[in-house]
Amino acid sequence: MVENAAPIPLTQTVLRGLACKCPRCGKGKLFAGFIDLKPSCDDCGLDYAFIDVGDGASVFLIMIAGAIVVGCALVVEVKYQPPFWLHAALWLPLILATTIAPLRPMKSLLIALQFHHKASEGQLIDRTPK
Repeated sequence: MVENAAPIPLTQTVLRGLACKCPRCGKGKLFAGFIDLKPSCDDCGLDYAFIDVGDGASVFLIMIAGAIVVGCALVVEVKYQPPFWLHAALWLPLILATTIAPLRPMKSLLIALQFHHKASEGQLIDRTPK
């Protein structure tokens, strides 16, 4: 990591994250596959070994999509009382659209924020007197 580089503003970090670009240079691609990360940036050489977002993006999206879909389904059920097959036809595409489509940008955003805030594993503090 380049220590002498100027700090990147948070807004630029967020934009790089949503664009699925390298959090340091903003040019190199972050993903090799749909959600598989590359080992490093092709442009600036940033090693992506520091990345550890786990299932964070999936959890955020499930909670947001669940609130949207369940709210919409309840309103439609109370107001129109459609048959169950129509519920399936309406809500399955909405579930896929609100979970699969934003998965890459959300994961990339979490990676960019992790880079911006220099987040890493917790370190134990040595409290022995010197």
